[in-house]
Amino acid sequence: MDFILANYLITGSNRGIGLEYCRQLKERGEEVIATCRSSSPELDELGVRIESGVDVSSGESVLKLKDRLEGVYIDVLIQNAGIAEFNSLSNLDPVSVIRQFEVNALSPLCFIHAFLGNMGKGSKIALMTSRMGSIDDNTSGGSYGYRMSKVALCMAGKSLSVDLEPRGITVAILHPGLVSTRMTGFTSNGITTKESVEGLLSRIDLLSVENSGTFWHSNGKILPW
Repeated sequence: MDFILANYLITGSNRGIGLEYCRQLKERGEEVIATCRSSSPELDELGVRIESGVDVSSGESVLKLKDRLEGVYIDVLIQNAGIAEFNSLSNLDPVSVIRQFEVNALSPLCFIHAFLGNMGKGSKIALMTSRMGSIDDNTSGGSYGYRMSKVALCMAGKSLSVDLEPRGITVAILHPGLVSTRMTGFTSNGITTKESVEGLLSRIDLLSVENSGTFWHSNGKILPW
């Protein structure tokens, strides 16, 4: 199978951290495939390849994307798409918890599985998780669906790092920091997407067989499980 080189495939690219990934990678001169459910004016302006209509929780849309990317080699797959819904103990919503598991944990795993044929020795996978997926770091409780889904994603990433090692494919499990985006209500306590992605790309650039499966903060700190 002859592959056409395409460096980076990024899910959830129309805003926030995903959009900033596309912007910085484009500025670096990389080839970018930006996937999203629907594009945005900001993404359209970047001049990258946009694959809209892609919902990571829809197997049908992922398989259609796979068909469109037949013959395209993926050097780095950044699994960024995700959702956050608030679930306190007093306001527990099992439907919401299951939805977050599906979007944040199961769907990224299935997406990666679908595109393993487009990857090979030296390819990298980056999973955007959260330190809220750290059991040891949980001192505030709450956020049941989000926390539980991110723990599951971290575990998937660790297993992938083991299972894909014989193929020479490495895996980074990444926390972006507290970032001022729509997901965080544009918190004034957060760092900018620019600062976050600069750190995240450094982690991806330094990813190797020796450190595959590591749970990192964007600033380079190794986070506890």
